[in-house]
Amino acid sequence: MLGKILSVHEYDITLENVSGKVETALIGVHIVFEEKYKVVAEITRITCSEIECILVGEFIGDKFTTGIIHKPSNNSLIRIVNKSEVIALVGKQEIDTSDTIYMGKSLTYEGFNISARLNDMFSNHFAIIGNTGSGKSCTVARLFQNLFYKKNYIPYNSHFVLFDVYGEYHPALDRINQTKYCRCKFFTTDVNSKKGQIVKIPPYYLEVDDIALLLNVDSKTQIPIIEKALKYVYLFTEDESIVMDHKNNIIAKALMDILTSGKEPAQIRDQIFAVLTTFNTSKLNLDSEIVQPGYTRTLRQCFKIDETGKINAMQLVTEYIEKFINEDLKLSKDMIPRQYKLKDLYDAFEFALISEGVLKSDKIYDLNNILKVRLDSIISGDYGEYFDVDEYISKEEYIKKLFINENGEKVQIVNFNLNFVDERFAKTLTKIYSKLFLDYATSLPNNQDFSVQIVLEEAHRYVQNDSDIDTIGYNIFDRITKEGRKYGVILGLITQRPSELSTTALSQCSNYIVLRMFHPDDLNIIKNITHSVSVSDIEKLKSLSPGIALCFGNAFNIPLFTKIDKPEPTPNSTNVEIIKQWFKSPEELEKIKANLNPIENNKQNENTIEIFQ
Repeated sequence: MLGKILSVHEYDITLENVSGKVETALIGVHIVFEEKYKVVAEITRITCSEIECILVGEFIGDKFTTGIIHKPSNNSLIRIVNKSEVIALVGKQEIDTSDTIYMGKSLTYEGFNISARLNDMFSNHFAIIGNTGSGKSCTVARLFQNLFYKKNYIPYNSHFVLFDVYGEYHPALDRINQTKYCRCKFFTTDVNSKKGQIVKIPPYYLEVDDIALLLNVDSKTQIPIIEKALKYVYLFTEDESIVMDHKNNIIAKALMDILTSGKEPAQIRDQIFAVLTTFNTSKLNLDSEIVQPGYTRTLRQCFKIDETGKINAMQLVTEYIEKFINEDLKLSKDMIPRQYKLKDLYDAFEFALISEGVLKSDKIYDLNNILKVRLDSIISGDYGEYFDVDEYISKEEYIKKLFINENGEKVQIVNFNLNFVDERFAKTLTKIYSKLFLDYATSLPNNQDFSVQIVLEEAHRYVQNDSDIDTIGYNIFDRITKEGRKYGVILGLITQRPSELSTTALSQCSNYIVLRMFHPDDLNIIKNITHSVSVSDIEKLKSLSPGIALCFGNAFNIPLFTKIDKPEPTPNSTNVEIIKQWFKSPEELEKIKANLNPIENNKQNENTIEIFQ
């Protein structure tokens, strides 16, 4: 069947079909052009007269390498790969090994397993892509099970963090807790949960960027208020005697801004009262006494407006308040709170607003006050529960505790169920945690001490070309895909819409597991990822059965169509059983009718229409 070479064009080769038969079973099979070297190609198309192939690599000795150095000539012996060469292409056939992970069965070579080089798979960013119903969740669950069900090579020191959008992985991963050495830990965003641990993030971990994400900042001009608020948190966590002068200084400056604003006396009085009602100290408040020869008045009394509409004691008030201003008084770098609550941050925001003089401008005030309003809605709503942490815990200890269960056993998988928060807040949580892991990994003196694989279900919701770069200057997922690998922070992107993912993040992935796909934009992205995926392979993606995937990347020698084994147990990701949900037998319906209100039952009987007699 394999005749002489008719043409060679870059990576494409056309052979003569000497048999004249269209043997479709050979499509996807690999052939060897053997001369001084052995060049390997995949058969992609067969007609009565021609066989089309795409070059995929070479054998150097018994080892296969991707990439083409040589090209075949007419002197080459052309043959189908033998058994040992098939194993070299698809990977080790043993399932329980230390350096590979079993992926599934080969569709092309019956009876052969397909495995990925474990180090290349999990030390590089990866993507699992496929339409709804193609088997993404089952593939993810099966990979975890293949890894953690190993008998002789236990991934005891691994760290996986799975952000589970729908809370569907619990049954598939819980059985790992029944193995002898490995454990899975579950966190939930359901604040009423009696089972999993509720997500808890110490608010004092939040930096300027985290708060900007939490409060949905959409303008760079809002960042300075956040920076100032974080500085002022210290003033609300320490004893007043320690921070009295600083508080008085800030309050006095804000009051002077109001006094010199040129507004109507009534407006000035109302704003002064508003500020001192919210912010005051034992020395500067509305009941502070101003002593004059012959009489003593409170600050409140000094703002009485006379019959002419003026504040007669304006000069007296101004002189009194100016005494609290100290231009040389600054918050030092070591004045950082050890811990604080979101309520402290809220108070600090109000302090930051008045200290910035935003009361002078309604436009500036409204722009920045919205951040305070958003923070208040978090504090007073269910989401505030996630930041309600009383005790102090260092970031290092916090991360270590994530990977230890209640029994003190080491945990290898941490599952975050995000099913009970909206999409925007879920996006924020994943970014805060991902930044926390990256910061921790980069702080370690030896970056080989800790590695973590962050797996994002429905990644297109979170890993986007969003506005983060415009507001905080970077996107954490883009940063991780560009910098995280050398620190052992790896992203796993699970998505049904690669065209909606951040182009930077997707371009940094080294391994891909692609299940059934339809959308032209998504197919085009897969097509352009690597030259070794043929046009016919792309076409096959449109009609793959659930659980069948095209695997390619650094961990694989060549692109391979793989039947992923069904996980046991499966995640809760199956489609609704419409037949079971809709239909009832007449006997079942009679029982239902018997339990109805008698009046309603009679009404139904009067209007009964018999059909299909």
